[in-house]
Amino acid sequence: MNEPVNLNKFRKAKTKAEKEQKAKENRAKFGRTKSEKQLEKARADKLSKLTEGHRLKDTPEADG
Repeated sequence: MNEPVNLNKFRKAKTKAEKEQKAKENRAKFGRTKSEKQLEKARADKLSKLTEGHRLKDTPEADG
């Protein structure tokens, strides 16, 4: 005869495994490292400065 199984422990272990799998999928889908975020911000700042530098200084404002 087999040993009895604690169904509560089994249920909790199954739930924990499902949460870990979901977390793994989310890390792959949404996760970025801090350095990746900083690199993206630096590139955006550089692009912003570049486009700001190319703006015309003497543009007439529309008063209506």
